Parts: sequence; structure tokens; C-alpha cells
Amino acid sequence: MSDTTVLIVGGGFAGVACAQLLAKHDVDVIMLDRNNYHQFQPMLYQVATAQLAADDIARPLRGIFRHDKTVEVRHTAVTSIDLDARSVTTTLGSGLSADYLVTAVGAEANYFGTPGAAEHSLPLYSVNDAERLRTRILEVLDATIERPELIEMGALNFVIVGGGPTGVETAGALAEALRDAVPEGYQSLAQSAQVHLVDHGEVLLAPFSDKAHAYAAKRLQDDGVTLHLGVGVKEVFPDRVTLSDGDTIMTHAVIWGGGEKPADVIAAAGLPQGHGGRIEVEQDLTVADHPQVYVLGDAANIAGADGKTLPQLGSVAQQSGSLDRPQHPRRDRRQGTYAVRLQRQGHHGHDRPQRRRRRDGCASARGRWPGSVRGLAGRPRHAAQRRTEQDRRVHRLGLGLLQQERRDSDGRCT
Repeated sequence: MSDTTVLIVGGGFAGVACAQLLAKHDVDVIMLDRNNYHQFQPMLYQVATAQLAADDIARPLRGIFRHDKTVEVRHTAVTSIDLDARSVTTTLGSGLSADYLVTAVGAEANYFGTPGAAEHSLPLYSVNDAERLRTRILEVLDATIERPELIEMGALNFVIVGGGPTGVETAGALAEALRDAVPEGYQSLAQSAQVHLVDHGEVLLAPFSDKAHAYAAKRLQDDGVTLHLGVGVKEVFPDRVTLSDGDTIMTHAVIWGGGEKPADVIAAAGLPQGHGGRIEVEQDLTVADHPQVYVLGDAANIAGADGKTLPQLGSVAQQSGSLDRPQHPRRDRRQGTYAVRLQRQGHHGHDRPQRRRRRDGCASARGRWPGSVRGLAGRPRHAAQRRTEQDRRVHRLGLGLLQQERRDSDGRCT
């Protein structure tokens, strides 16, 4: 046991990496998170579209630190942060303080003040969000089977807001799911389902290369996705969205990937904010006038060696967890960025975490997560392999859809 205590708020990439580093030096750590699991967030869209099961991308936090005696995990949310006292207040009403405070609370959906977006759209920032979207897909299909007139009311139009990595990946995966999984149980609906992607920019994946812009657009259009570029979403209703150019898309399912912002709890802490509302940090990732308070991961406005703000990627968050300024996100040499993953590689095995049987008997992902892909299209598959994978996706979309993943307090899967 050490004389120093560290309070870490958030069990994402940055928080877990920080706790693991401190545990190696026998520093006493208390980790707080509203979820009792750590998730591989870049693959949430694959859970939402039945390519992966939730357990493939989520690990119990207590299971991760079961051998680290100096790390204590508490399942609770934080409602407020006191920087001067280096303390937090939780939803249970209790207060916790430490010698050092590390905030790695991540980001949440940014609706940019769009009326109705928060109430009527589905974000994709957690396993629960992914399973909620998967459930919504099945609800829409089942309702349309019972009432075919809903097709004329846009029930089979799926609208995705945002042309960044989340929006592009989700649009392609959803189009593929509707093509490969829906025909098995909903043959009469297959031809009527349509995916729409809306973005106010003129290109997809705007921060990336021109080659990535063109490739993403072509692949999505080849998969039947309708692109609405150069327009924004003006308002979201329960049964439609209106666009800034006056057009209306009838829909019963709006997926919001149109941007993110720091979690409210850190945004309300009174810290200086930079681009996108992210918290300005010093070279050592502390905040001004608070040398014992760190802000890590997506909530921090971290500049790389060239002075440009680093993207909100898992690799950047992991590097910040070492309590040192990240230099560059990990990149795939062929395609320019690890974030450009268009659909089919997910069930070729190139972009899927390898699974193993842990000592506690819970099948889960390895600690080594994939950092690149082997080409966007993957290798050709035999027809029997395609059918087997299609059967798995139908099962995940159907029978496994409403089975919420639960993990008990000692870190075992149940």
C-alpha cells in the first residue's frame, strides 16, 4: 500500500490504462464508473447491427483488476466534481476525495441544439445504446409485419445523422444487416428497407484523406445507402426528420452520430474549454491552476507534436492514460486511419477481438485489442461460410436481441 491515493472517474480506455499503470507501482486507486464494464467503443456499431455479441466487446471492470489489489472499482455515477478539494459527489450522495483526481469521463452525444434530437434519436456511446438500437430495429420490423401500411409512413427508413466514422460505419453495417439478416425472417420487407445518411459536410469522413472520402461514399452507395450531403438536420420528430434544405424523411428510427461533447459532469466543473467544448489541458495533461487534477481521453483538448488537436480515438485515450501527452494516433498504413472500417471486415475476423476462456469461466475479449484492419473488403468467403455467418447474425438480431448482458459484482459473466 502507498501513501498516495488517486481517484479515477471513468472506466474507458484512458481510465483503465491509467489505473493499470498506477497498479504496477502499487498506488492506491479508486475507480468510479456508471457501468460495471469496460467496452471497446469503436465496435459498438457491430453490436447494434448483430455482427458481434455484447460480450465480445465488453469486460467487467472488476474482472480486469481482479489481480490488482490496490485498485478498487465502484459501480456508481458522479454528479459533481470539486477541483479544489479533488473530490467528487456520487449519485448515492457520498463524497470521495484523494491526493490526485483523474477525470476520464469520455464524451456523449452532441445534438447542437437540434429540436427533438435528444428525445427522438438513438445515440451510440455504450453497450446499452447498441442493444437499444438493435432492439429498435427488431421492433420496427415486427410492427411493419403486423401493419404493412407503416411502410408508406416511412417505418423502414433508417436515418443516420453524421458522416464521421461512427455514422459511416453504422450506415454500412445497417445496410448489410438489412440485406443479409432481414430476408431470413422478413422476406416481404427486404426490398422496402432503406438507409439514409445525412451530414452537413460535402464529403464523408471529412478529417481524412480525399481517397477515404471517395471510397466511403462509393462503398455506401454500392450497399444501397442514400447520401444526403451538404444538408443538416433541422428537427427530429417521432415519425420524421426535417432537413435544412426543406426536405422531409419519414422514419421511425433516427441514429445520432452527428458529433460529441465532454460529459456534462466535467463540462460543469468550470474548467477552460477549447474546440468542441473539450477541456484545455497543460503539457502534462493537468488543468491550469490544479496540478493534481488530470483530464484524459475524449474530454481533453490534447494537441499533438505538430500543435494540432488529436482526434477522439481509443488509441489517443489509451496513450493519455499513461499520464503523458500522446503523440500520434495509431494508423493503418494502407488506408491512413484505423477508424476507417467499412463493414465486411467485421465478420471476416480481421476487425474482431480474439476470444479466449478466462480463468473465471467467462468468454471475453483479450486485453490486446485490434489496432488496424487488413483491407476494407476482406478476403472472399465460401458460400457456406457466408450462410453460417448470416445465421449467426439472424440469431443475434432475433433470439439474442432482448437478452441484456449482465455481470455480477465479482466480475463474472452471468
